[in-house]
Amino acid sequence: MKANEVLENLEKLFPDPKCELDYQTPYQLLVAVILSAQCTDKRVCMVTGELFKNYGTPEKMLTLSQEELEEKIRSCGFYHNKAKNILAMTKDLVDKFGSVVPNDIDKLQTLAGVGRKTANVVISEAFKGDAIAVDTHVLRVSNRLGFAQTSDPNKCEEELMKIFPKETWGKLHLQLVHFGRYICKSQKPECANCLFSEICKK
Repeated sequence: MKANEVLENLEKLFPDPKCELDYQTPYQLLVAVILSAQCTDKRVCMVTGELFKNYGTPEKMLTLSQEELEEKIRSCGFYHNKAKNILAMTKDLVDKFGSVVPNDIDKLQTLAGVGRKTANVVISEAFKGDAIAVDTHVLRVSNRLGFAQTSDPNKCEEELMKIFPKETWGKLHLQLVHFGRYICKSQKPECANCLFSEICKK
């Protein structure tokens, strides 16, 4: 199955994939992605729905102490590290970029707590740029379908970038996330509903 066939099948399954995190600004998306580590998007949206009412800008976020922020995000899990990272990232954003989230993957990764996956999500989603963010779903699907043979998200990203045209990366990322979340699940994948059985390595 060639790259164009894969894209055609994903288009049949998910013609209009949407990011399932709620946000109004690139900054809010950054916060939401940090919170989403090992947490469901549904839970993150419940938390950010309240958090962003009063603390949806860098300046307002920095009025919170770490302990206060921890209390507000506790249900997302790993709240101590996440609160620490959000506040450090926010301070960096204010100090380095005047509170404006940069539309540049390298600059984004200079922010505390922002790795390549998070930067790619922001570039792709907030700025509609060409980037593939490799989360657990994308990594699992890529290995099962033979696009990559690695546990390293960065290496997986490199392989996907070689296979698929640049202009497809942003949508492809979302399609692979949805495919992994709803069909090619970690436990009990729905193989009967899969259009990729001929290339699956599972």
